[in-house]
This record gives sequence, structure tokens and C-alpha cells, in this order.
Amino acid sequence: MIILKTAEKKLFSEKYFYEGDDLGISYSKEETFVRIWSPSASRIEILIFEAEEDTGPTLRKSLKREDRGTWVGNLDGDFSGFYYLFRLEFETCIKETIDPYAKAVGTNSCKGLIIDPDKTNPPGWENDKRIRLKSPLEAVIYELHVRDFSISNESGMKHKGKYLAFTESGSKTKTGEKSGLDHLKELGITHVHLLPVFDFATVEDCGGEYNWGYDPFLYNVPEGSYSTNPSDCSRIKEFKKLVKSLHDNGLGVIVDAVYNHTYHGEDSIFQKTVPNYFYRFVDGNFANGSGCGNEIASERLMVRKFIINSVLYWVKEYHVDGFRFDLMALTDRETMEEIQKEVHRIDPSILIYGEPWSAQEPQLDYHRQMRKGSQKGMKIAVFNDHFREAVKEGLRGGVDKKELKKGVVGAIDYDDEIRDFASEPYETINYVSCHDDLTIWDHLSAIYPDLNKAEKEKLNRLAQAVIFTSQGIPFIQGGEEFLRTKYGDYNSYNSGDHVNQLKWRRKSTHRKTFDYCRGLIELRRKHPAFRMISASQIRKNLEFINGPEGAVGFKITGNANGDSWKEIFVFYNFQFHWVQFSFVEKRRFGIVVNDDYAGTKVRHLFQADNVKIPPITAMVLKGMQLNRS
Repeated sequence: MIILKTAEKKLFSEKYFYEGDDLGISYSKEETFVRIWSPSASRIEILIFEAEEDTGPTLRKSLKREDRGTWVGNLDGDFSGFYYLFRLEFETCIKETIDPYAKAVGTNSCKGLIIDPDKTNPPGWENDKRIRLKSPLEAVIYELHVRDFSISNESGMKHKGKYLAFTESGSKTKTGEKSGLDHLKELGITHVHLLPVFDFATVEDCGGEYNWGYDPFLYNVPEGSYSTNPSDCSRIKEFKKLVKSLHDNGLGVIVDAVYNHTYHGEDSIFQKTVPNYFYRFVDGNFANGSGCGNEIASERLMVRKFIINSVLYWVKEYHVDGFRFDLMALTDRETMEEIQKEVHRIDPSILIYGEPWSAQEPQLDYHRQMRKGSQKGMKIAVFNDHFREAVKEGLRGGVDKKELKKGVVGAIDYDDEIRDFASEPYETINYVSCHDDLTIWDHLSAIYPDLNKAEKEKLNRLAQAVIFTSQGIPFIQGGEEFLRTKYGDYNSYNSGDHVNQLKWRRKSTHRKTFDYCRGLIELRRKHPAFRMISASQIRKNLEFINGPEGAVGFKITGNANGDSWKEIFVFYNFQFHWVQFSFVEKRRFGIVVNDDYAGTKVRHLFQADNVKIPPITAMVLKGMQLNRS
């Protein structure tokens, strides 16, 4: 049991808030400056090692206490390439640790590493530019784990499981299909969302273990196991090469941000540096709103400062294009609002979104939690699990039209009946599957074990069509475009490569589904009517069409959002039989999406006063001038 001492409680006051931006190691060839925040320490030394395997330091330097709880010191000369630890003495214990502000480490993060930052920049880095968006709604997000992307023997990539796989062009599968970077470009997505790439705890840097990475160790250092040499600054340079390669190919990079908990509690770097400050406690124990053993106290001034500075470091040092916040309800609303303001002050097109929930109830007042609805007006988006469940229920045959319509309009207040958590459509992330839970293909296999493969593929295409033709920001789990399977594993966080790897052979096996997803993305990107930028636009231009049970229809009119098409009709039929939508008078339509193909080209023209939709099918029709001849 942990009992907060009076001295520790005093740390919560503004007296110990340090405003400077020089915490950690600041290198120059002439000297290395050190500043660490630890108000409750009685003595601090920095220990310098010539090699990471050294057990004893070659140099010890005592730091001097300054105001606001910081300790400072200088190392005269060029210490680039040297390793370090801090030795902190407290009233009852002595701790040796890396500092929380570390930006470079050696193998398995056993020691910090002093580096010359300029030597970590790949050629052309000074000209690297983020992907600029006119609106967040232009984004098509593709979620991906670094190792999953390339580790398969069928991937055709050389740097398997590494950052550098993202720099390879021209890779092909064994059947000759484009893979890797060329595959991403062929699919047409705009942003790659990477599962955690900060330094996490459960994978040996030189081992073959597997983990998603939601077990934070250090926040300002890239994960070492994805680099070719975890002992030096290779991880930094190679992650920058990944970013630059994607930028050079027109793709943005979003990083998973897990600031809600750490893998270790009592043995964490935070706890070793400033005992009992960075975490929330209840009844003398670590609070556990994360379900992972602890929760970070983001509402405390120096914790908030740490999180904001860390986010800004990834923006400035690594040029990332966005952040996805894990279990965002554990992070207080004020901190998230400050993150948004500071990030968008640098670049308004950087994407910010997160999970508007926690694993368990956190030790944070409910009104301060970032839950669905809290994001209104904040330029932050949240995952729309309401829509996800409505689509899944529809696939199971339990169609709830009202819930589906809420998703179609981007979760805004559309009218007195159709209203949800968003004030504007850019606040919702629309998806049917992500790394958590079953892939959509495994979900369909579970609920329809006896359904033939062709019909399950149609159900999958229907689900994807709903996501890509609805208002809001679409999100797809990597591999969905060729029916990704994890063999029914719903929580594959440490299940290894066999389960998690992208199985690239499926691209040729399920080429029809890939082409369908590619066509949906092309339709969305070329037709702004599917990504209207405001709630008022949606209310003005989108109208639902009365239809039969188990189906939803709507039309988008008025060249919405500057679209070249004056009228667009969209229908979703979740039934295993044909359905019909009727009109007062005859109309002329051009089919661009049905159960077999998707894209922007009209494949079939017809005139009628009704539209018949095949079983388990989405249809998109271009409204055309009636032929009176």
C-alpha cells in the first residue's frame, strides 16, 4: 500500500511547476547540459558509461538543486555516443534510472544515450513536409502494426519487421501483386496509422517476441526492435526514413499515443524519478482505469506538461501527421484541449483522434474525462463505436435504421430523431474493425459459420461500402481490403507473427475484394459529397429515402460540397433477399457501386420509378438527366 507523504502532496502545487523546455539531456559538442525534475530527491548524480555493457560508470557528476524542483549540471566536452543513468537518493531509498525525458537509449533501454541530434536526420530531412489537408474529412486512415506489415515470407520486402520496410518500393508478393509501400499507394489511402512506435517494454530489442506495443516504457524514443541496430541512434534515423518515405509518396503518418498508463507501476521510470506523482492512487494502491495496472495523472501540472511536450516533440522532431490517443477517457479534457491547441498552432491539418472510453472507471471526475461528446468543438475526433455496432448488428440481421442513419450523417444532430455525440462530421472516426476484437472477416465467419464464402464476401463489401459512403472520417484495419484473418483470435496483442502478420497471398486470392475497397476509396476521394465539411451542409444536402425494413437509403443533392455530381443515391440492403425503393416519378440512374464492383465510372444506365437492391448489397447511383426520347 502506498501512502502519500505530506512532502509528496506538496508537489501538486504550482510552486513546483517548471515552465522551461530544457528537461532531460541537451547536447552540444562543447558541453552536455542536464536538467531533471525531481523535487522530492535529496541528491542526484548523473552516471556516464563509455559502452552500454559497462557495469560501472567512467564518470559521476553531482547535479545542483535549483528552484521549482529541478536539478542541473554540465558535462564539459563532447559526450556524443556515451551512455548514462541517473542516481537519485530519497529519504528511504536510492534509485538508478533513465530520465522520463530521454530521447535516445541503448539496447532494451537499459541506459540512456547522449547523441548529436543532427546526425539522426536522413538526407533531405530538412525539406520533408507533412501531408496537408484542407479538411480532416479528406483523410482515409489505414491502421497498421510495423511488424505485421512486412514480416511474412510472402511480403516481398527485405527489411522484414523493420521501419525500413516502409522505404522499399517495387516489392511484390509471390504471385506478383504489389505489396508494401506500392500496395498502400495502389489502395489509395491517405494516412498510415501505426500501432505504438514509442519504446515499449515487453519485446526484447534483439529478440523475436511479438506485442502490439500498448505497454509504454519511454515516450520520446522510437521502439528499438523495429530498427536494424537498437544500441545506437539507428532507431531514430530509421523511423525518420519511414516518415520521409511515406511523405515522399503522398502518405501521412499517424502514431498511436498511449499516455494513459505505463507497463510498470512501482518500477516505472516515472515512479523512480518522482515517487507517487505521475500516477493516480485509490486506497493506497495504483488506480487502474486502464485495466493495465495503473493510470497516469494527466491533470497534474508537470504530468500535463510532460504529455504536451512529448506530443510536440513527435510533431517537431519526427514530422508526424497525427495522433491516435489510446483510452482517451483516462486523460483529462483540459490536457487534451491544450494538446489540440499547441499541435494545431504548428499545423492545423494534423489529425487528432482517440478512444472515448476507458477500460475501467478512472480516478478522474466524470465531467473531466474525454468521452463521446466531450470532443465537441475541440477539433478532436473519436472512434464511433455506436456506428460500428450498428453495422455489425445489420450484418447479423438486426437492422436498426435509426442507429445506422446516425452514422450515415456523421453522428451530428441531424433532426429531432437522428442525433448523436458530434457537433461536426470531422469529430467521428467511422470503422467496422481495428486491431482490437475480431477482424471483420473473422466476425462474419463467427456469426455465419455455414454461410458460403461468396455471400460472406458480399457482407464484407457491404460493411466497407457503408463506412466509405458515410459522412465522417473513414478508418480501415490493415488487411481488411483482402479479408484479413487472425484465425478467430479477438485479442492477438501477443499472439505472434503467424496470427498477426498480413497474409499477402490473400491479395491475389481476394483480388475482387481489394479492387472493391480501392474503388470505394477512389469514389470517396474524388467526390466531396461523401465528406461534407459541416453539419449544416449535411442537413441541407442529405435526405433519407423511405424504404423497406432492413434497408437504408438516402440521396445527396445540390452538387454537395462542390461535387461534380448533382445527385447521388445510396442504398444499403442488409437483407438476404431483394428490396425495392420507390419514387413518385421515373428517374434516370447510373450505377457506380453494386455488390460486384465499386468506383467512379458508370457501369450501367437505367430509367425507372424504383430501384431494386440485390441481397446484402450496397448500391451507389449517379442521378442523371431523364432521357425523354
